[in-house]
Amino acid sequence: MAVFQRTQVATLVARLAARPQHIITLFGPRQTGKTTIARQALRRMERPSRYRTVDAPDPVPDVGGQRSESVATSVQPLPKDAAWLVREWEAARQVAAGSPRGAVFVLDEIQKIPQWSETVKGLWDADRSADLPLHVVVLGSSPLRMQSGLTESLAGRFTPIRVTHWSFSEMADAFAVDLPSYLYFGGYPGAASLVRDPNLWRDYILQALVEPSIERDVLAMTRVDKPALLKRLFGLGASCSGQILSYTKMLGQLQDAGNTTTLTRYLDLLQHAGLVAGLPKYASRPHRRGSSPKLSVLNTALMTAGSGYSFEEARADRTFWGRIVESAVGAHLFNTATSDTRLYYWREGQHEVDFVLRRGPRLVAIEVGTRGGRQGSLSGLADFETYFKCQRSLLVGTGGVPLNEFLSVSAGHWFGSE
Repeated sequence: MAVFQRTQVATLVARLAARPQHIITLFGPRQTGKTTIARQALRRMERPSRYRTVDAPDPVPDVGGQRSESVATSVQPLPKDAAWLVREWEAARQVAAGSPRGAVFVLDEIQKIPQWSETVKGLWDADRSADLPLHVVVLGSSPLRMQSGLTESLAGRFTPIRVTHWSFSEMADAFAVDLPSYLYFGGYPGAASLVRDPNLWRDYILQALVEPSIERDVLAMTRVDKPALLKRLFGLGASCSGQILSYTKMLGQLQDAGNTTTLTRYLDLLQHAGLVAGLPKYASRPHRRGSSPKLSVLNTALMTAGSGYSFEEARADRTFWGRIVESAVGAHLFNTATSDTRLYYWREGQHEVDFVLRRGPRLVAIEVGTRGGRQGSLSGLADFETYFKCQRSLLVGTGGVPLNEFLSVSAGHWFGSE
């Protein structure tokens, strides 16, 4: 049986086949397969490579051909700092210089090195001046810190490959997951083997994914004055996914004396970590930043793991299952949208459209139809078309585009360009 490969593998292989002109970056949420993508791509390359993980332990030294644990305990591990990065880069240079095909140097979890981007800039510029055939690939599970370093120090020197949560079609192809299971258990490949043990699956999502994402990818990488508030905000976003809440109402539910500016920033941090997004309301003129967002988890496992519902109970509660379906649609649109596409919701009085895609002047209005959902969905679409020049409107689910078909194509498909 062939090993499943995401589309990013072919993208990476194609970029590595050309002469090195830019640093290649893979970044995205935890446990979405960045390391696997890089390793699968390297196995398809006919050139030497050097793979280093910043948070991996140092190798045990050899003593007379034997690995000595006693020696290992007496040797202090080298700090993973700029000096370590320079040493590893120089070793990769030597490999590239000695190979007629050049080489590939991969650095995993690079955001954990202080001021990594400044060091990489100097090393990369020196390689370009020498026309060294060394491809450099950097990976990171903290999109916020990765993007900050790339845009501030490495502008014009990198090409990104975005790695998002797994789609329904990917989970179905790789693990034979059916649609109801995908909706409840979400798109984490590492959790696919745990679904037969709900308690183990739940612990994996909450303790091995959510907690490190918040502690290591947000709190350890950027200044957060109220970490407890940020954690409670994630909990609120997960439990209220698919709902529109004002920031003032959020503050009331979170029982915190903060302000809307703080909540707006914290919601942005959670979005960059691949956890929860706050979708803005669509309007012909931009709304002020404090307008009520629509909360949406970016992987439905984040919603169901802490809900208290078992799989069977979730399916039996038609209202809750309807919110899962709507959240799955929102997550899919967010995760598959290209960088030039924006995702919104729309509401005017009693009329609402679940999602609005905008690419330049083109608009696509999307309503999710579920048996336990809101009534009047078609009238919301009709009103939106009256207010705005809409390229396309569609109903997803009951009475419209089948949900499994919708979740098998990217957001750009509905503009007719993909």
